[in-house]
Amino acid sequence: MALGMIEVYGFATSIVVADAAAKAGNVKIVAIENNKPAPAVVDTVAVPLVMCVRLEGDVAAVEAAVEAGSAAAKQRDLYITSHVISRAESDTNKLAYKNTLGRDKLYKHNKETK
Repeated sequence: MALGMIEVYGFATSIVVADAAAKAGNVKIVAIENNKPAPAVVDTVAVPLVMCVRLEGDVAAVEAAVEAGSAAAKQRDLYITSHVISRAESDTNKLAYKNTLGRDKLYKHNKETK
């Protein structure tokens, strides 16, 4: 199992990137994380919203998905960086599932709808 990460600017871009990545390979989007740098000065300084799309699957699928997702962000000139970790350690995989976009609410919703 491999872990792929794509960092971009903007929430909408992260959704476009996740869509492109999911269509390019048999991968699972495990998290979309937001990070607004310099939280102490958010109201006084224009700071872009940085998003990280994390996905997993077999190595070839993750590499193809990261390439496609990165290309989608580069087309919009909103790409920051990307990386693929093949055979990620179990503790690394646990970190991939951490998410600040209401994962607890999504998890609760999914349990209630099953």
